[in-house]
Amino acid sequence: MQPKDLLQLSEQFGSPIYVYDADKIKSQYNRLTKAFSKVEKLRINYAMKALSNIAILQLLEEMGSGLDTVSIQEVQLGLHAGYAPERIFYTPNGVSLEEIEEVNALGVQINIDNLSILEQFGAKHPNVPVCIRINPHVMAGGNENISVGHIDSKFGISVHQLPHLVRIVENTKMNIIGIHMHTGSDILDIEVFLYAAEILFDAARNFKNLEFLDFGSGFKVPYKKDDIETDIEELGKKLSKRFNEFCTEYGKNLTLIFEPGKFLVSEAGQFLAKVNVIKQTTSTVFAGIDSGFNHLIRPMFYGSQHVIENISNPKGKERFYSVVGYICETDTFANNRRIAELKEGDILSFKNAGAYCYSMASNYNSRYKPAEVLWMNGQGHLIRAHETFEDLLKNQIPLPVKAKV
Repeated sequence: MQPKDLLQLSEQFGSPIYVYDADKIKSQYNRLTKAFSKVEKLRINYAMKALSNIAILQLLEEMGSGLDTVSIQEVQLGLHAGYAPERIFYTPNGVSLEEIEEVNALGVQINIDNLSILEQFGAKHPNVPVCIRINPHVMAGGNENISVGHIDSKFGISVHQLPHLVRIVENTKMNIIGIHMHTGSDILDIEVFLYAAEILFDAARNFKNLEFLDFGSGFKVPYKKDDIETDIEELGKKLSKRFNEFCTEYGKNLTLIFEPGKFLVSEAGQFLAKVNVIKQTTSTVFAGIDSGFNHLIRPMFYGSQHVIENISNPKGKERFYSVVGYICETDTFANNRRIAELKEGDILSFKNAGAYCYSMASNYNSRYKPAEVLWMNGQGHLIRAHETFEDLLKNQIPLPVKAKV
């Protein structure tokens, strides 16, 4: 997409707005499948928590992707988008046995990450094929909130609890068909990932009827110019070789599963917002925009950096701005960032806004959530409308007349 295309979309659909490039999603999907082309059975399950708009789900379904889900609502959205139940993988954390049983009734693949629920579910449903999430106790991730494989993580069953896990499986006669791990997001060192993979292989040797191994994802994407990213091609070469060797040793051609979210959609997304006001103080020039962390919380929540461009004046002389939102507390997207000279009314583009951006948006300050547009075949397609006042009132119930003071 060119700046002129983005400007046209902001004029057509208003701002703020999220725009996703279908071609970029497709190229990332193809890049991953190509990197692991030497694995006979490969399956990509899109981690839909990154971006759950049903149009995006349908786009990936057409490409052959399955789904990685973390809630019954995500499962239901996946079914609504047209995914067959057997192509949906459900990996919850800390949910009730009742929810897991509800999901099981929908026919999707269950992945259990704690011993208590495993034993309860196995005792009631010993014939249901189940996957087990292992915590490899390997630290990976660019932020403590997204590092989920370390020893203090709430996710997964510790590898040190394998003897207990095996006893539960033997006592319940459960049908374990898969082993899963996820170390965290923003993996920088593929050797750490390969080390964790060896832990998964060791765990897999305890189960004789496996059909697949799920290695999670967490591949890092570049957030700025010259930023480092996970070397997918090198990982594909090394892990494919090792995985194929393990399959030979195991005596069965297993399916290799990944569950990328950010890798597929992050770079495809841009968030467009209008400059409301330029405010000069004694030490700072603020650019206040028609948005806030209610729409894009990652900079405040994770300290993440999104490249910001002035697409209304892309070739303008660069100046330093602190880009801030309209939320009634500290609400900063960038401090003292070099951006082409701004004036009120200009449109800013926030890069890498495809993952964990709209999906974490809220109605804080009673603000409306923005629209979403899919750029496909040279055209913008509205895939979610801007919210309205009626949306804010939906599900709210006024105080009964008789109860009023």
